[in-house]
Amino acid sequence: MTPPVDPAAAEAAAAAGPEADTGLLAPGWTGSPAAAATSDAAYLRALLDAEAALARAQWALGLAPAEAATAVTEATDTHPFDVRSLAERARAGGNPVIPLVAELTKAVGDAYGPYVHRGATSQDIMDTATMLVAVRTLDLVLADLGRTERALAGLAAEHRDTALPGRTLTQHAVPTTFGLKAAGWRALVLDARDRVTAVRDSLPAQLGGAAGTLAAFGAYGASDPTELPAAYAGELGLRAPDLPWHTLRTPIADLAGCLAFTAGALGKLAVDVLTLSRTEIAEVAEGSGGGSSAMPHKSNPVRSTLIAAAARRAPQLTATLYGVLAAEDERPAGAWHAEWEPLRDLLRLVGGAARDAVELAEGLRVRPAVMREHLDLTQGLIVSERLSAELAPVLGRARAKELLTRLASEGRPLDSAPELADVDLDPTHYTGSAGALTDRALERR
Repeated sequence: MTPPVDPAAAEAAAAAGPEADTGLLAPGWTGSPAAAATSDAAYLRALLDAEAALARAQWALGLAPAEAATAVTEATDTHPFDVRSLAERARAGGNPVIPLVAELTKAVGDAYGPYVHRGATSQDIMDTATMLVAVRTLDLVLADLGRTERALAGLAAEHRDTALPGRTLTQHAVPTTFGLKAAGWRALVLDARDRVTAVRDSLPAQLGGAAGTLAAFGAYGASDPTELPAAYAGELGLRAPDLPWHTLRTPIADLAGCLAFTAGALGKLAVDVLTLSRTEIAEVAEGSGGGSSAMPHKSNPVRSTLIAAAARRAPQLTATLYGVLAAEDERPAGAWHAEWEPLRDLLRLVGGAARDAVELAEGLRVRPAVMREHLDLTQGLIVSERLSAELAPVLGRARAKELLTRLASEGRPLDSAPELADVDLDPTHYTGSAGALTDRALERR
């Protein structure tokens, strides 16, 4: 199935030019809402929002005239910034803020141009823009996690008592229920939701000036420069920072951690579906699978495949972001710069995986009849745990185990043994507390 192209993503790609990263090799995130939210155009918008908010915050504290705040804000909205040109010019100074500030200052004009970026450093703007991009992308991820959770809740309730083989170390173990399996998937999605929500609400603006002392704002007339970061954060809807965090990268580490967890949580759902949808198992199937270029009969579990790919890539990207915690001095060389691409990749991967998880969960087809057939494959041996417990008081523990082991090795049906003639061998009657556990899990909101 070809996923629909998000109009905003297509528009952003077109604005960036014909050689922009269109996601040709990234079907997991291309066309997703996260693709648009993390595009070059989206980052440019966040950089401009950060610059405009700085001017407004200084006006709010009496450090700039209202006309300056208005002029800067209007220029960020109306001037035709060229993303590609900014990217090429960023090489000279190592980041895109430097050419952006030069162009924005010129666009604002001589009267109020001096108020552009006043007192800030490039990292203030870049870090703040990154937090804006992250918050905007996480909002999209949370919406998709909500839809996935609701679909999985429906599956868990519908199949509360649908028995299937539980599998451990790839083999049949004891019976479980599909409802409990779906409830477990949902629990992971809710865990991801909670972590993403907490991190989203904690992401701070960045404002410290050249070396994190706010000294320039005092030089420009602020009686208490420590008031400015909170005013700045308020303009942007971000959390006020306790300290400038140029080399205190907790926000980046927290963001990386919640994204990696979310990728893994969705990956668990995906790999289970991949296993259960194998031709020889076929207990579930994706609602609309993908085709093959060579084999017309195939309907591949593409959504699960793409989610699983994201889950496998996320830990390595996260490792890079954890690695930059060791950032030297008051502002680092290289550590800060190393964050930008892996963080954007993580946001895109998780945003795409969350989009695909919605389609997977809402379209998943469950096949109870096949599950029932598989419960009978071992001719009753799948309930050997229960039989061991029931026979031990009658035959003794060692003899009971020997009997069941012998029947299994000989491939004989359990009911062929006289000792088991009157024993209930129905595997659907041995799902333990699966129903109650499912009910308990569904109480979580």
